[in-house]
This record gives sequence, C-alpha cells and structure tokens, in this order.
Amino acid sequence: MTTVAGPAAGIAERPVVNEASRARAAARRRRTAGAAARTAVQAVVIVVWCLLPFYWMIVTSFRDPKYTYDTTPFFSHITFSNYLNAFNTAAGNQLGLALANSFGIDVAVTVIALVLGISAAYALARLQFPGKGLVMGAILGASMFPGVAILTPLFGLFSTLGWSGQYQALIIPYIAGALPLTVYTLNSFFREMPWELEEAARIDGCTPFQAFRIVILPLAAPAVFTTAILAFIASWNEYLLASVLSGTQTQTVTVAIANFSSTVPHEIPYTNIMAAGVVVTIPLIILVLIFQRRIVAGLTAGGVKG
Repeated sequence: MTTVAGPAAGIAERPVVNEASRARAAARRRRTAGAAARTAVQAVVIVVWCLLPFYWMIVTSFRDPKYTYDTTPFFSHITFSNYLNAFNTAAGNQLGLALANSFGIDVAVTVIALVLGISAAYALARLQFPGKGLVMGAILGASMFPGVAILTPLFGLFSTLGWSGQYQALIIPYIAGALPLTVYTLNSFFREMPWELEEAARIDGCTPFQAFRIVILPLAAPAVFTTAILAFIASWNEYLLASVLSGTQTQTVTVAIANFSSTVPHEIPYTNIMAAGVVVTIPLIILVLIFQRRIVAGLTAGGVKG
C-alpha cells in the first residue's frame, strides 16, 4: 500500500504545483504591465508639460494680432506677417542683427571656454599639487555666484575702459560664466579615464602633449561636445548681462526680443514676440538634433566603472 500511494500522491500534487507557478507568472506579468503603463503615462505627462508652452508659442506666432488673446488651442486666423514683422527694421526690430551677434558671441565664448576649460580640467584630474581641493571649490563657488551681484561693477569697469556696448563686454563675462561648468564637467570625465592609455602612448615615444592630443582628447570627445552644447545654450539664453552691457549694434537675441515695439501705442506685440521666439529656438533644436548621440554619450560617460 505504501509503495503504490507514494507515486499516486506525487501525480496528484503536480497540477497544484503547475497551477501555482502559472498564477505567479501571471502576477509577474500584471506587475510588469502595470509598471510599463505607469512609466508610459509619466513619460506622456512630462513630454506634454515640457512641449505645451512651445506648442502654444508656435500657435500664437501664426495668429493674426487681432486675435492675440484667442484661447482656441489649435491654429486659427493664420498669418505669416508676424515673422515678417519680427525682422522689420523699420519698426525698430533688430532680430536679424541680433541673431548674427548672438551666434558670433556664443561661438567665441564656447571655443575659448573649451580651450581653457579642457586644460584646467585635465590638470586638475591628472596632476597632484597643494591646494587642489581649494581650486575646485573656488571654481564651484564661482559657478554659484549670482550674476546680478557683479553687474554694476562690470558696468563701471567696462565704462571706464571704454568697452561699454562692445563685443568684449559680453564675451569676457560669458566666458567667466561658462568656465566653471566646463571645468567641472570635463574634470569628472577625465578622472574616470584609464590613464594607462596615456602611459602606453608615452612609452611608444609620444610627448605629453601628443599623448593628450592623440589619445586622451578623442576619448573625451563626447564630454567635450556635451559641454560645448551646454555652454552655447547658456550663453544664447542669457539676458541679464546683455541687457546692460550690450549696445544697439551688439545686442543679443534676448535683448532684441525684449525691445520689440508695436505699431499700436501702448500695446505689447505678443504675436511678433512669439514668432521671434520660434526663430530663436530653431537653431538650438537643430544643434541638439545634430549632436544628440554625442550628447547622450557624454552625459552617460563615466556613469559605470569597470
């Protein structure tokens, strides 16, 4: 009796075990599906929250000025005159000149900040010297210093030097603002880089500069591109310093848009401002789309060690 009952009991228990396994698998699938659904909903909310202001800016930029305050959420009363008025110098709108000024100033700032920042970040990551921590602390402190606190001293200094309203009055402060970001970002990347590659290049006969240029700099390209994009965007969007230190011929896009005037007295040309905002945003979008792979690689570089 005992010999027969053992196998029979085992056979009877198998359906129960299989049913429990299926139930656990179904529960895991439901949890996975629920997590995926929550993630999708959160992603949609974030995308809508971020893109809705830009969408409304585009809609308003194509709307007839008579219907500026129309709350229709879709394109209505469409006109292209707002974009023409944004570039209308007869109305006092200097958007074309401001775009050229911003592009030239920001390219100069980005290039100079990268040259100085790469050198400083490499030295802080590679060399050991007394006060290294204080230097990095000073750099981080400079990045947190409010720009409004130095606006008046800068204006007084540049007025004394005769630089007020000149390009250098914007380029120099912008470089000072971009350098802390550049140094801190690239220093974090350089510290995670395998220095054995540089040592191998030195053994093969490279000078320190050749080893840096041939081996280290190409490996740092994603971080360099990411830093360059961030520095360019920060300079492109800056308004406080430009509103005081720029002149009629050196004003940037942010100042030009703020100075837009309307043909109707005591009326703010919202539709023209929205059209100018679209025009100013397009170069940044193109820039990010072109270098998006390098930006993502630079943001994730050094995140995993091994």
